[in-house]
Amino acid sequence: MHQYPLWKSMTVLAIVLASILLALPNVYGETAALQMSRKDRAAFTGADAGQFEQLLAREGIAYEDLYADADGRMWIRFDGVERQLEARDAINKAFEGQFAVATTFAPRAPRWLTKLGLKPMSLGLDLRGGIYLVYEVDVQGAVAQLTQVLERDLRKVLREARIPYDEVAAAGPQLTVTLKDPAQAADARAAISAFDPGLQVVDGAVPGQVLARLTEDQVRQRQDFAIQQNITALKNRVDALGVAEPVIQRQGLNRIAVQLPGIQDAAEVVRVLGKVATLEFRLVDPVNSPLEAKRSGRAPLGTRLYEDRQGNPVLLKRDVIATGEQLIDASSTLSQGEPAVDVVLDGRGGEEMLRTTRENLGKPMAVVFIEKERELVERDGKKVVVDRSSEEVISVATIRGIFSNRFQITGLTAGEGQELAKLLRAGALAAPLYIVEQRLIGPSLGKDNIERGFLALAIGMVGTLVFMVVYYRMFGLIAVGALVMNVVMITATLSLFGAALTLPGIAGIVLTVGMAADANVLIYERIREELRNGTTPWAAIHGGFDHALSAIVDGNITTLIAAVMLFAFGTGPIRGFALVLFIGILTTLFAALMGTRALIQLVYGRRGRLERLSV
Repeated sequence: MHQYPLWKSMTVLAIVLASILLALPNVYGETAALQMSRKDRAAFTGADAGQFEQLLAREGIAYEDLYADADGRMWIRFDGVERQLEARDAINKAFEGQFAVATTFAPRAPRWLTKLGLKPMSLGLDLRGGIYLVYEVDVQGAVAQLTQVLERDLRKVLREARIPYDEVAAAGPQLTVTLKDPAQAADARAAISAFDPGLQVVDGAVPGQVLARLTEDQVRQRQDFAIQQNITALKNRVDALGVAEPVIQRQGLNRIAVQLPGIQDAAEVVRVLGKVATLEFRLVDPVNSPLEAKRSGRAPLGTRLYEDRQGNPVLLKRDVIATGEQLIDASSTLSQGEPAVDVVLDGRGGEEMLRTTRENLGKPMAVVFIEKERELVERDGKKVVVDRSSEEVISVATIRGIFSNRFQITGLTAGEGQELAKLLRAGALAAPLYIVEQRLIGPSLGKDNIERGFLALAIGMVGTLVFMVVYYRMFGLIAVGALVMNVVMITATLSLFGAALTLPGIAGIVLTVGMAADANVLIYERIREELRNGTTPWAAIHGGFDHALSAIVDGNITTLIAAVMLFAFGTGPIRGFALVLFIGILTTLFAALMGTRALIQLVYGRRGRLERLSV
């Protein structure tokens, strides 16, 4: 009667051992580190480590470890932030910007743990330190970008319909078409409506004028798209910085909050994230000389002069084939054994690309990358905002066949192909971003928060454990084992899924410990009640668990629902608290109902006849 099923005991043992292994990297903690990648996207190898070792030895900068990871990035660990920053400056000076150097944190866990793919749980911004930014999205600028695309499309529509016009001008969400012949206004309205049925097309205030307006739904959809696209683009840019567990989420109607734990270089982050970028596909002018155009400072009629990344002049035609706004997807691949980039455009971009490639087989086509950034500079003693723009050709490839919305860009190295795919896929922001809030949280503050948070956790646990041991004796010690098991499982779960632990999350662990103790109290009081009624010890144990089951499950399910609601509707610290609480409830149910029962079996199971219980 008193035998607990062996499979249950083995399940508990297996889960506890797995949890200990998953949680083990947290014992070693993290330390300041540099993460480096090549600007040409090539991978580091173990042989490359020697040049960094020689530099650090020459500069007298001590480090803990230096290695290349599986992704081809170089890592250097230090025993403090001071040496980390000294090494960053020395590397940037010695190699003159050959590498992208990110200040971050790296786990101290032994290599055998990292080879198993195990890593410590991530720490949130409030614990780890880092950068907190709030960007405001220029949603009106996103609408203006859309109408500019429509402006170009309407010109094409009117030309194909053989309707002469004087001007097509965009202003806000409206486009104004001025026709040469007012009698063709009806034909113009019909052609525009057929091209885009969603537009509101009406006659203007003067004869021969047609107005095409975006509907309120179209404006709202464009604004929402701009914010979501900007979030995607920011995530990809943050990945290039090597930030572990960034938090990028929408805030309010037109803002995006960015949390970058472990990053201390605010200037570099703001520079990389704040750029407004877009892409354009243009034909290369095969007739005129770009060198002559650069020498004279004047491009021939119908062309524009650009430079590639090596500073070489490239002469492109003014007509734009497609833009980054029409891009759906891009990925690096291999074509006949050579690096290439697969590109997918939307319907309108595909139609224009089909026409262009049909008429220009064997001619070169270029991809132009355009970046804009807004800087605050001081002029005449006053701070003013200055917009800066840069345009460069990032790829030139020959059109080998007729294609529309799906095609490949070839003639690249492997590193260039990967970089181009990233730029095409998510390098472009759909609307300008402007910083409205910027905070740098120092690592000392993070360390202080960690120490205080874990001190609160330790005091709470010790107080609970002392009470359980004093009041329930041997069964109190068993409860202590179950509580420790519970905390280990929470830590293992956070580490396994890469969830970030925040200061409110530590509060969630403290609350979980209290709830886990409460579950044990319910079980033990039921056992005491059974013993007072004259039940034998083993029958009292079985009865205690059976009778307490419904109360424990009911109490935890209601809290579980609250945690789900907090996570679904909360933001920032509230979500961190809700996540830990949710995980803690699940581990509490397991530890209280199966873990405690298995430990009781371990302590009392071998006794043939049990006279009394230390409860």
